[in-house]
Amino acid sequence: MPSITAPAPSSTSSAASENWRENGFGLYVHWPFCQAKCPYCDFNSHVAHGVDQRRWADAYTAEIRRIGAETQGRVLGSIFFGGGTPSLMDPETVAAVLDAARGSWAWANDIEITLEANPTSVEAGRFRAYREAGVDRVSLGVQALNDADLRRLGRLHDVATAKSALETARSAFDRVSFDLIYARQDQTLEDWRTELTEALAMAEGHLSLYQLTIESGTAFGDRLQRGLLRGLPDEDLGADLYLLTQDLCDAAGLPAYEVSNHSRPGHKSRHNLIYWRSGDYAGIGPGAHGRLTLNGMRLCSEAPRDPASWLRQVETGSAGELPRERLDEAAQWQERLMMGLRLHEGIALAADAHRLDTQALDELVEAGFVEADAGRLRLTSSGRPLLNAVLRRLL
Repeated sequence: MPSITAPAPSSTSSAASENWRENGFGLYVHWPFCQAKCPYCDFNSHVAHGVDQRRWADAYTAEIRRIGAETQGRVLGSIFFGGGTPSLMDPETVAAVLDAARGSWAWANDIEITLEANPTSVEAGRFRAYREAGVDRVSLGVQALNDADLRRLGRLHDVATAKSALETARSAFDRVSFDLIYARQDQTLEDWRTELTEALAMAEGHLSLYQLTIESGTAFGDRLQRGLLRGLPDEDLGADLYLLTQDLCDAAGLPAYEVSNHSRPGHKSRHNLIYWRSGDYAGIGPGAHGRLTLNGMRLCSEAPRDPASWLRQVETGSAGELPRERLDEAAQWQERLMMGLRLHEGIALAADAHRLDTQALDELVEAGFVEADAGRLRLTSSGRPLLNAVLRRLL
């Protein structure tokens, strides 16, 4: 671990050191490889063939043990395999990661272990092996229930494959979630009503619904700049699509508990709640982010994005020398606000009320976009579609 001078003990540093106890401690494992790069994706993913799985398993194991030595005494509440396409990992690689995590931390009795999967990489035998290794939740990247739009999104599966993969996942896991993207090119309100109604009939405990966002540095971003990405919804249609999503999901018993995530009672993503509630999490793998409270200090880290560079640093023992940034109290508040307002429960204000711009808060309350009561700040139903604008005003 890089050397950092610890501050003198104070009530704020003491409170910070207990943050993980209240808001959870999780492990994120990033698998950076995919079969193909989707044109909308700005995640750290790379197309590669012939990955040395044993070598990667050893590297993950080494990093888990290194961070485990820094965080002794913690109880691990969740593990999340993200990517990339983690369902391209050999079950033996997943098992090695879980064995290392089991040896590094005590596990909560109800620990949640999630693995993201693409429908094209779903095999019944592989899923059974993941389950035997300890995975108990799968999140499937379905993205659309329309073959033409799946092709536009660069997906390698069709609707029939996605539905088959969903059934395979349900046969192996008790908890299965899947993702859809809406506000797609040429998608009408009635198109989305039909598609979401079908999706809700298929959904069980959890459903993630994301509006298509065009990010710079992606193939879609490049096409948009060149005027080649036509048919995207305007602002009014985007708002209507969002409101329809809330109405249909509420009626189906899967209300939103976060801007883009819907669940029945007891099915919220425990791992993602750690992020949104500003808990602690260790990030393992290329480009993985981490937030750890050590010696009363909140530290953030980001691993090298290039898979070869990350692997080389771990294997040479230099990964522990990477710098970590200490977040001061103001930066921690900004993170809590940005992440916590995504949740319908909002954030507690007990320690941070003095940081709010009271004039901005009063204006937002009067406009009906936020509410502040019982020591909590949260968005209203009118404010949720305007999250970014509200954050800009509050910050």
